Amino acid sequence: MDTQTKTDQKDIIFRSKLPDIYIPKHLPLHSYCFENISQFSSRPCLINGSNDRVYTYAEVEITSRKVAAGLHKHGIKQTETIMLLLPNCPEFVFAFLGASYIGAVSTTANPFFTSSEIIKQAKASKTKLIITVSTNVPKLKDFSQENHVKIMCIDDKIDGCLHFSSDLENSDETTLPDVEIRPDDVVALPYSSGTTGLPKGVMLTHKGLVTSVAQQVDGDNANLYMHHEDVVMCTLPLFHIYSMNSILLCGLRVGAAILLMHKFEIVTFLELIQRYKVTIGPFVPPIVLAIAKSNVVDQYDLSTVRTVMSGAAPLGSELEDAVRAKFPNAKLGQGYGMTEAGPVLAMCLAFAKEPFEIKSGACGTVVRNSEMKIIDTETGASLPRNQSGEICIRGDQIMKGYLNDPEATERTIDKEGWLHTGDIGYIDDDDELFIVDRLKELIKYKGFQVAPAELEALLVTHPNVSDAAVVSMKDEGAGEVPVAFVVRSNGSTTTEDEIKQFVSKQVIFYKRINRVFFVDSIPKSPSGKILRKDLRAKLAARFLNGPTTNVVPNGGNVAKDNVPNGVSNGLSKANGGVAKEGVANGVPTDGDYGVATKGVANGISNGVYKQVSNGVVSNGVANGIVSNGIANGVHN
Repeated sequence: MDTQTKTDQKDIIFRSKLPDIYIPKHLPLHSYCFENISQFSSRPCLINGSNDRVYTYAEVEITSRKVAAGLHKHGIKQTETIMLLLPNCPEFVFAFLGASYIGAVSTTANPFFTSSEIIKQAKASKTKLIITVSTNVPKLKDFSQENHVKIMCIDDKIDGCLHFSSDLENSDETTLPDVEIRPDDVVALPYSSGTTGLPKGVMLTHKGLVTSVAQQVDGDNANLYMHHEDVVMCTLPLFHIYSMNSILLCGLRVGAAILLMHKFEIVTFLELIQRYKVTIGPFVPPIVLAIAKSNVVDQYDLSTVRTVMSGAAPLGSELEDAVRAKFPNAKLGQGYGMTEAGPVLAMCLAFAKEPFEIKSGACGTVVRNSEMKIIDTETGASLPRNQSGEICIRGDQIMKGYLNDPEATERTIDKEGWLHTGDIGYIDDDDELFIVDRLKELIKYKGFQVAPAELEALLVTHPNVSDAAVVSMKDEGAGEVPVAFVVRSNGSTTTEDEIKQFVSKQVIFYKRINRVFFVDSIPKSPSGKILRKDLRAKLAARFLNGPTTNVVPNGGNVAKDNVPNGVSNGLSKANGGVAKEGVANGVPTDGDYGVATKGVANGISNGVYKQVSNGVVSNGVANGIVSNGIANGVHN
């Protein structure tokens, strides 16, 4: 197939090196996933890494239908929404597929969200039922009673709550209603901040997710070659679209075994790879970093892993090289996606059944059955190869739009159907895509989205804050962290620590403010828009000019007294924690992420973290990746 650009009067369009394929876009998502189940019905489908329970494809299919019947029995109708507020577990899979069977919608949320974060999403999505773990019930009781939203627990039986096993799994599948599901019906509703603003519901349809999965794993030469003998590690949270799509749905489509890891912990992770002979490893950079720098990896047999794919945030070439040494038989590469794109825009062709040579640092080539263009950010004109501009994608896989927000939808998807990503990149002479910058305001903390507007709205509710702006700051372990520029109210002497504590009590861990800088005013355009580039320039200037009362280089933390040069990168003191005994790279404090002790270098090595804030971090864990508290390999 000719992969050269197509030039017409308006656009220079890039397409996949792989030929387009037939995609059964008429099928509902569950029917598509189980279309070939007769070939592997008795094979393992889900493996619960917490207790080694194995569910075959036949069991998963019948249980999902029972759950669908149970949802219907409890009043969930077609087009209505349930919330999956769950860690990685079989019940997540059963509930998601069950909702699909009856034409309902699943909105997914981080189980470690604060009460206010959960309630905002539940209200916006008009959730009728929240499926969660019993420890979350206190967060939801008042909201549930006031808004007539049912709560269902998957573990303990709680008074006033439904129970997953007795109320769903034991239902009679023959009572499953006969519903007509259209390709453009919404099946998943993850929340994303898009390029700007507050989190919004992203409407992903049956057709869109079927198309996205097919673009990855269907065809004679699949872009992401997976088959029924593969074992796919699922340590990334299923509430994140990357994990739901490229791990769960792709795995179901090809008949692979999906190994569910409830929470990331490096030793357990390595033990599971060795025990179950994992072949496919979809990760994010913090997990790759943990693997690359852990001193226990060499004690385990990882030779069965043939594919290591990284997504959700850019992966540096140094990390690529380091992790290759840990997985001697694996091909390593990256993909590129965003929730609104369904989510995959580009994928490494080294993963193909008939692989291509790739370049380090590239994030793949555009997926098949879609189109990509690069446009000038000022003029909107499409650009040729090797010229950087905004990345745009068009295809059946992209979102239907933002829920109840036509204006935001129109800003993101133009009249010709192009989705504007807000990311800056270029396509080289070999059709490989490179990401170089980001237009959008979104901050990416270890792959998690942090919306500046959400934190700004919270900051200005502080009685001693008159104005605020939030931007990203580079961080070795997290990729980016949110920092705030704050204008104090007249006469106020509020401190950085007070501001940080005010925010941290109301948001999930990855949205916590890393640094606070007090300023006289927030730079804004005549229309009132925050000039974030000016703030980022101020931040860069502070780093270049050396330590101040707010910032020091290499990690941005105030160093403790008498720290030798060999233990640098900014030990945390008042602005993030007390570092002890040879700790480097600003390990944070009790009540935030933990007090690190005894020889932790760059947050890694043989360090032991005390039990704090929802988790114990285990030996040899990189940069705050924890054992108790899941989520993308990062600490809650």
